[in-house]
Formats: sequence, structure tokens, C-alpha cells
Amino acid sequence: QVQLVESGGGLVQAGGSLRLACSASGRTFSSYAMGWFRQAPGKEREIVSSISRSGDTTYYSDSVKGRFTISRDNAKNTVYLQMDSLKPEDTAVYLCAAVVGRSYYSTPVADYNYWGQGTQVTVSS
Repeated sequence: QVQLVESGGGLVQAGGSLRLACSASGRTFSSYAMGWFRQAPGKEREIVSSISRSGDTTYYSDSVKGRFTISRDNAKNTVYLQMDSLKPEDTAVYLCAAVVGRSYYSTPVADYNYWGQGTQVTVSS
């Protein structure tokens, strides 16, 4: 079992930055590919970014490419999402998730086995 806890959300003005963190329990964090998703009210959950187990390969959705950066520190059991140049349309609950048994990054929601409860990000115009 893996428990994921997100932190770092909040209210920020358009153009600002936030850094999200997701801490994982357990001793096998380095064996999971990790992802960040977001879900806005009335919309489906969507992939934002994903990172491989080792951290050497990453994926970004087109809507955040060039503005967000995913990284991980396996020694600290933590994955991060640096969000810059935030826009009002980035407003959502952001969730981190873990994929068991996959070394490469993954994008489908259905691939992920464990989820955090999410952290709210609100970007004002």
C-alpha cells in the first residue's frame, strides 16, 4: 500500500508560481512512475505531467508544456510540480498518483494504482 499526500496549493495571481509536492509512504517509491493530474469542477480528470521511476524521462500535456516542471527526489520519497506563468485556466484540484510496476512515465488515468487526496490551486485574473 502507498499513501500519497500533496501540499503546496493555494491562491495565486495570474503570472505567478506555485510548487506542489507529493510525499509518499513506504520504501519502494523509486519503483513507481509518478504523475500529476488535475480536475476542475464539472470536468474530467486530466494528466498534467508524468515522470519515470528514475526521473530521466518526463511527459507534459500541451496545455502546460514550457510552464510546468516535474521532478522527483527518490531519497526523499517526493515528487514535485513547479508551476510558473500560471493562468486562470490552471485552476483545479491537483492530485498526484503512482503507477506500480512501470518504469516509464504513463498518461492514462486508468494506469494509476494509488492517488492522493489532492490540493487546490486557484489562479485569479
